[in-house]
Amino acid sequence: MTFEELYSIDKSNMFRLLKGFPEQLEEAISIGNELRFRKLSGIRNIVLTGMGGSAIGGDLLADYLSEELKVPFSVNRKYTLPSFVGRDTLVIVSSYSGNTEETTSAYKDAIRRRAKILCITSGGKIEKLARSKRHMLITIPGGFPPRAALGYSFFPLLHALTKLGFVRNKAREIAETVKVLQKKAQEYGIPDPVNNRALQLAGLLHGKFGFVYAGGEHFQSVTTRWKGQVAENGKALMSAHVLPEMNHNEIVGWHTQTAAVREGQVIFLRDRGDHKRIQQRLELTKAIISERTSSIAEAWSEGTGLLARMFSLIYLGDWTSYYLAILHGEDPTPVKVIDQLKEELGKA
Repeated sequence: MTFEELYSIDKSNMFRLLKGFPEQLEEAISIGNELRFRKLSGIRNIVLTGMGGSAIGGDLLADYLSEELKVPFSVNRKYTLPSFVGRDTLVIVSSYSGNTEETTSAYKDAIRRRAKILCITSGGKIEKLARSKRHMLITIPGGFPPRAALGYSFFPLLHALTKLGFVRNKAREIAETVKVLQKKAQEYGIPDPVNNRALQLAGLLHGKFGFVYAGGEHFQSVTTRWKGQVAENGKALMSAHVLPEMNHNEIVGWHTQTAAVREGQVIFLRDRGDHKRIQQRLELTKAIISERTSSIAEAWSEGTGLLARMFSLIYLGDWTSYYLAILHGEDPTPVKVIDQLKEELGKA
C-alpha cells in the first residue's frame, strides 16, 4: 500500500487527524491545565451524558478511575437522566458539536433537577445555555469529526475531576501516554504491512465480521471504542464483549457454525495488568474458540501506567479502522447514513 493509494481514497484526510492525535492530546492537556475550577463538596454521584464520540470519553473515565473514584460514575445515553439525579449529582454534559439532540434534552433535565453541571463542548446550543446559566464550561476546538476529537473529550475532563477534588493529579500518567502515542504515530503512519500492526489487523478484518474481546475490569470502554470506530471509519460491523461476562453467555453462541462465526475474525485485546483469573479465562476462551475458527489474533497494550496502556489499544483500534476503510475503498470520514437520519429526524 502506498501513500498515493491512501490519499486517493482518504479524500477528507482522516490520516492527518490520526497522525496528529498526540498533538491533540498535548493541546487538550493545556486546556485542562488552564481550568480554574474549585473543589466541589457534597457530590454523591457523577453522571456524564452524551452520545457517540462525545460519550466514549465518559466510558474511558469510568474504566480508568474505577479504583480511585469514591463516588459512583455512570454514562447516560438517553434523552432524560436517571431518577437518582438531583442536587447532590454532578452532571457532565458532553457534546462535541454542542447541538446533539439527546444531550441537549438531558441537559435541560439536569437543570430541572437542580444538579451541579459541567459542560464540555466546542459551541452550539449547549455552550450558549451554559453561559446563560453560568454553569462550569470547558470550551474545546471545533471542526473535527467527534470520533476524532477524543483527546479533547477526555483529557480536559480528567483535569477537571482533579481540580474539583475527585481524583489525584495524573500528570505523570498523562505524560507517559503522550510519549507512547507519539511513538505509535510514527509506526502506524507508515503503510508497511510488515511492520504496521494496525494495517495487519485491518487486513485480517477485511471482508469478515469482527469480534473483539478484552478483560472487563478496565478495557470494556476500549472494546466499545473499537466497535464504534470499525463501524464509523471502517464502514463494517464488529461485535464487542468482555471477560468474564462473555464466559457466561456469548461463548455458547460459538457452538452454531454459521458463516459469520466460522469465517469471522477474532481479536483479543490483552493487558498484563488483567486479573490473574481473567488471563486464565482469556487463554481458555481462545482455545475453545479456536476449535470453531482459525482466525484469531491478539493485540497487547503498551506502556507502564494504566492510562497509557488503555490509549495504546485505543490508538491501535483507530488506525486499524482507518486502514480497514482504505481496504474497503471507502473514505473513512463521511458518515452519510447518520447525516441522513438526522435530516429525517429534523423533518419529523
